[in-house]
Parts: sequence; structure tokens; C-alpha cells
Amino acid sequence: MSTYTRPVLLLLCGLMLLTLAIATLNTLVPLWLTHENLPTWQVGMVGSSYFTGNLLGTLLTGRLIRRLGFNHSYYIASLIFAAGCVGLGLTIGFWSWMIWRFIAGVGCAMIWVVVESALMCSGTSRNRGRLLAAYMMVYYVGTVLGQVMVSKLPTDLMSVLPWATALVLAAILPLLFTRIVNQHSEEVATTSIWPMLRLRQARLGVNGCIISGIILGSLYGLMPLYLSHQGISDSGIGFWMALMVSAGIVGQWPIGRLADRFGRLLVLRVQVFVVIVGCFAMLSNAAMAPALFVLGTAGFTLYPVAMAWACEKVEHHQLVAMNQALLLSYTIGSLLGPTLTAMLMQSYSDSLLFIMIAGVSFIYLVMLMRKAGKHPTPVAHA
Repeated sequence: MSTYTRPVLLLLCGLMLLTLAIATLNTLVPLWLTHENLPTWQVGMVGSSYFTGNLLGTLLTGRLIRRLGFNHSYYIASLIFAAGCVGLGLTIGFWSWMIWRFIAGVGCAMIWVVVESALMCSGTSRNRGRLLAAYMMVYYVGTVLGQVMVSKLPTDLMSVLPWATALVLAAILPLLFTRIVNQHSEEVATTSIWPMLRLRQARLGVNGCIISGIILGSLYGLMPLYLSHQGISDSGIGFWMALMVSAGIVGQWPIGRLADRFGRLLVLRVQVFVVIVGCFAMLSNAAMAPALFVLGTAGFTLYPVAMAWACEKVEHHQLVAMNQALLLSYTIGSLLGPTLTAMLMQSYSDSLLFIMIAGVSFIYLVMLMRKAGKHPTPVAHA
């Protein structure tokens, strides 16, 4: 049977449309707030409210899927995200935008859990890796295209919100023409996400997802702000963000193959080290293009490698629960990263963005080195 069945293809099409809207708003919301002369810490708090919504959405979606199925859960998640988009146009202010970004965060997390879980339940142990790779590629390509749209289209609030909301609503259409069936609903229903977080042999993967959340949450939420303070225009910021995410696309397949061949542990060490190098390159005022490319290549490929590590440690019927646990770990990191980093940037300097990322990366590198003897290098499943 083909890996990319009709439900899988339609699901990925819907994800592409949703990702276009998500990526565009993630870049422009900090810029809109900056143009309204909000202080840096408030911009960071609005970003954190989005990731707080991610946290709640991650916790709620498993039960929603078991009650309503994948299709109806997907519809509800998309409508919640659309409401979060529309709300931004009602009033412009710190507290109101915190609420609307929180709502958008709930919808986005629900979408991710539904899509990832649906792909896992649609696949087998022999093709799940290809489905995950396709998912990551679609997500990153959509993110890059969203940044390109930022650089090419008008970026004022009322020009962006109508077509962003239309994309979210259009993403519902593909799933109206197919039905995704959870073939392992009984097994999934008896598996909780909390034991997955405490699973000793998967700890490096869980910790890697937390660190990845801190890194990517800070880059998504505060890199546009950093670039704006450097005097770069909105269209220029879209270009540099697209370059950084494009590096993640370029590195996705090669790093996945290297992890298959040489093991996750070695690849994770190299990735984290390269993230640190990219941060120091940005701090040293080196050429921005190669520095951002290096940072994007390592930073945006860290999550799938860490996720693959953890998923190899569980049984087949635990995969969906482990996926929720890893996304929850990533969300916690995404919540902590922008909050702490924005406060440091507000109090000291914008350079604290890269110092913070390098610092948490170094902590994870120490963990990887210290536990090398306790964790044999796993070999990926076929």
C-alpha cells in the first residue's frame, strides 16, 4: 500500500495552508506591537501567551480526538485558530492581544497534535519515518513561503488579517473530502502522556524537545524584534527569517540520513555544537547570511532528531501518547524561552537573545556528553 494515501495527502495540503498563516502571524505580530511602541517585555509576554495556549491545546487534544475523531477535532482546531486571527483586528492593545494570541495558540497546538497523531496512526513501523519527514518538510516549506509573503505583500495589520483568516478557513476544505480513521483508538485511549515524560530511556529525547522549544520559540518570537532594532525593514525581516527557515529545510533530509547511519546521539551533539557556533557568529557581527544559515540548519532540525530518539524507546501503541508528551515538552520550552529572553533583552541588550540560546544549548550538550555511557547510541527503525 502506498505511504502517501489520499487522507495523508489531503491532510498535508490542509497543513500547508495553516502553516502559511501561522508563519506570517508569528513574524508580524511582534513587529505590529513594536510599531505601536510597546516595550520589549510586553512583546515577549504576548509571544509567551501564544505558547501558553499551545500548552493548553496540547493537553486537551488527546481527549478531543478520542471523543470526536480526527476530522471533527481538526475542524474545531482550525475554527479556534481563525477566531484568534480575527480577534487581532478588533482592538490593538497589550491585554487584548495576549488573549487573542492565547486563543490562536490553543488552536495551533490542537492542529499539530491532530495532524501528527493522524499521520502516526495512518502509518506503520515501516513508513512512519517517511510520513514524519513529509510532515516536517511541509511545515518548513509553508513557514518559508509565509516569510516570503511577508517580504512581498503589504504588512499592515488590516491588509494581512483577511487573507490569513481566509487561509485558515480554506484549510478545512481538504478534510471535507476524506475521513481519517484511528486504527489504534483502544490502545491509545489507555495510554497516558505523563508516564512518557518520566520514561528514563527517553529522557534525552524529552530534554532535547524542551531545549528545541526554547531555541525555536526565542527565534520565532524575538528574532523579528532583534532585526527590527537593527534597522531592517519589515520586508527585509521576512527575507532573513525565510533564509533561516530555508536552512532548516535544506538540512532536514541530510541530517535525518546521518542520524540513521551514525546514531542519534552523535548527530544531536553535533547539532547542539553548531547552534552554539551560529550564536557566536551572530554576536561577533559576522556576515548575517552564513550565520543565520548555520543557526537555522542546526536549530530547526534539532526537534525531529530528538523526537525520533524518544519514539524509538516506546511500544507501537504508545507512539501517540509519546508524540503528545514531546509536543508538550517542546511547548514548555517555547513558553519559557521568549519570556526569559525578552526580559533579559529589555534589561540589558538585544545580544542576550543569542547568549541565551547558546547557554541552554551548552547545558544540553553537557547532558549529552555526561550521559553518553548510560545511553547507547540507538539505530533508527527501518
